[in-house]
Amino acid sequence: MERARGLFVDGIGAAAATSGILNQLQGRIYGLLYLQPEPLSLDEICEALQQSKSNVSVNVRALVDWNLVRQIHRAGSRKDHYEAATDFWRVMREIMERRFRWNIRQVLATVAETERAATAGRSKLGKDDGAFLTSRLEGLRSFAQAVDDGVEAFAEGRPFTSEPLQRIRVIQ
Repeated sequence: MERARGLFVDGIGAAAATSGILNQLQGRIYGLLYLQPEPLSLDEICEALQQSKSNVSVNVRALVDWNLVRQIHRAGSRKDHYEAATDFWRVMREIMERRFRWNIRQVLATVAETERAATAGRSKLGKDDGAFLTSRLEGLRSFAQAVDDGVEAFAEGRPFTSEPLQRIRVIQ
């Protein structure tokens, strides 16, 4: 069983390292806690992963911030214990809302600000340049809005089809 746990911990660590959200150690900590029937203390996590307490502490705090790990207080112990979140629906909603949706909304805000600046400086743009800029911004806005709508539907548990994305005009 220890080999199986080791493979799982390392595999989740590798997946986390390429996620753009978590680092490898955070993935390994989550993987370790996920396969534990009882919450582990910081010292137990450090020992199992052969990492320093300060390094594990910082990364556990990040996992708690992402709601991937919960801090548990055990009666009779002065130490904090941690367990992995297992409600993947809630976890993915959190990640989609906090990470991806924020990025998409930043794109939408940038498009809107660029359109305002272009409108204000319209007299300085030639007709072809203005049409080109408008076309490019509209294409990006349409795509980003469709993705934002999809993330919102996902977060609310509503169905979402790819039709809005397929209707977006390809801009050359």
